Amino acid sequence: MARKRVAIVQSSYIPWKGYFDLIRAVDEFILLDEVQFTKRDWRSRNQIKTKDGLLWLSIPVQTKGRYLQSIRETVVADPTWSHRHWQTIHNAYARAPYFARYASDLGRLYGQPASDRLSEINHSLMTAVCRALSIGTPITWSSEYAPREGRNERLIDLCVKAGATDYLSGPSAREYLDETAFAAAGISVQFADYSGYPEYPQPYPPFAHAVSALDLLFCTGPRASNYMKDVCPSRVPA
Repeated sequence: MARKRVAIVQSSYIPWKGYFDLIRAVDEFILLDEVQFTKRDWRSRNQIKTKDGLLWLSIPVQTKGRYLQSIRETVVADPTWSHRHWQTIHNAYARAPYFARYASDLGRLYGQPASDRLSEINHSLMTAVCRALSIGTPITWSSEYAPREGRNERLIDLCVKAGATDYLSGPSAREYLDETAFAAAGISVQFADYSGYPEYPQPYPPFAHAVSALDLLFCTGPRASNYMKDVCPSRVPA
């Protein structure tokens, strides 16, 4: 039987380069959209480099008090956010070598966001960056699979329903993943390795790895893949 590797991750706003290395390392990337939205997290914010240092860009979203809303239920609170974010991005990177190469496509997405829902905004920007990086991995939604409840149970169910033989996880999940339960379902667990990224010419030193992948695109353009890496070098051949 052919191997199929899957990653299952919550959507993030203009995520860092490691997120995209995870996408390109798998055969299907599943966005975990029916789980609880967490405030002040990567779901709705990320960092860029500016002449004044690192700057957070945060999408203002509506929260429902004590109600535990899901990521897919989360909507934008202020429709002017996209104009402000694009203006800030433009001011920070207008002089970067490859800003003009991607400004038209990304500028349209900020000028007319895909939706007022955070999940769909993140998806549209994520797929735009994937196109720029020539990443063609299919991206699906966990809600399409209607998985079981439970942290490990949900992930295992998604893997089974997606026909996965291998599950590639971020390294922080080592603390809670039940690898024995995955093995019982016939699924091998692997953990991404985000160490050893090379630096690239980046404005405003010191160098920062954990900024939005927009920084990588604007600074290196078509050479971006030279500064990315195989986060799962032990990939099992089909």
